[in-house]
Amino acid sequence: MFNRLEISVLPPGSRWAAQLSFRIDGEEVVAASIGEGGGGPFAEEALPADGQGPLWATVEGRRVVLGEPECTGGCCGYLSVFVQRRGGIVEWSDWQVPLDEVLPPIFHFDADQYDAELTRALTMSAS
Repeated sequence: MFNRLEISVLPPGSRWAAQLSFRIDGEEVVAASIGEGGGGPFAEEALPADGQGPLWATVEGRRVVLGEPECTGGCCGYLSVFVQRRGGIVEWSDWQVPLDEVLPPIFHFDADQYDAELTRALTMSAS
């Protein structure tokens, strides 16, 4: 059974540009792993208008920063995951978390659903 990814584009605030929020199977994964007051990646960096952002899964795979604690990632570390396409599956694994935070499990997404969700989120962030 596959996990289900939902990406939300959070509106910009007075101090921050628009950020992304990630829900996997209905649970907010970034907030659970970076603690109170932290934030997700900026929408324009994670889902740039040209569509070539780091969240797109490739066969080679890549490490993607998904968030940082309120004290900044340079202080306590970033939340990052290794994103890799394996045929019809996109895998999020090999998590790195800020100091003393919760390590998420490995997630497996249907590649078509994953790509559709990134495309949907990209369209929303461009609006």
